[in-house]
Amino acid sequence: MPKVVDRDAQRRTIGAALLALVAEAGLDQVSVRTVAARAGRSPGAVQKYFRTKEEMLRLALDLAGERTEQRMRAVDRSGPPHQVLRRLIDATLPLDAERRAEALVWTAFATFAAHHPPFAEALREIDQAITADLARWLDAGRADGTLLVHGDPQRVADAIVALSDGIAARLLYHPEAADSLLAALDTTLAALLPAP
Repeated sequence: MPKVVDRDAQRRTIGAALLALVAEAGLDQVSVRTVAARAGRSPGAVQKYFRTKEEMLRLALDLAGERTEQRMRAVDRSGPPHQVLRRLIDATLPLDAERRAEALVWTAFATFAAHHPPFAEALREIDQAITADLARWLDAGRADGTLLVHGDPQRVADAIVALSDGIAARLLYHPEAADSLLAALDTTLAALLPAP
């Protein structure tokens, strides 16, 4: 009887190995050979599931997105909106080893996307989804009186995401500045969304 192989599980295992490799060494170290070694597979086994390096990278990007979404869904959304927003942002900041690895992956993909249009489009779609969700949340908070949002919620959402991304990037190369960067985050959020 032929052995039954869960193709999706195999691809996800290889994708997880690729993410770990990117977090440790960067995208420039990714090859079929290095990913195979990291996944405990032969290069031929990796090529069986991925025809190209780009296909492998795209799955890894999707897996990184899934991990971030899972973390965001797990955030406690009870309490004052300002605290909920801060918890949502904290869920994406590299404040521990796991989130640091994810931030390194996102940063690597952002740099890669600057020279690879299909990846740039994928990242733009992710950004648009995040800011659209945040804008809807801001608009709902304004409508129910729990948030004071001046101006277009979409622009405020863009500003919050840009602020979060910038702080995440700085924390990657200057983690000792976490306290001052988080204080700056709080100051800026208070200015963008004053208490009602």
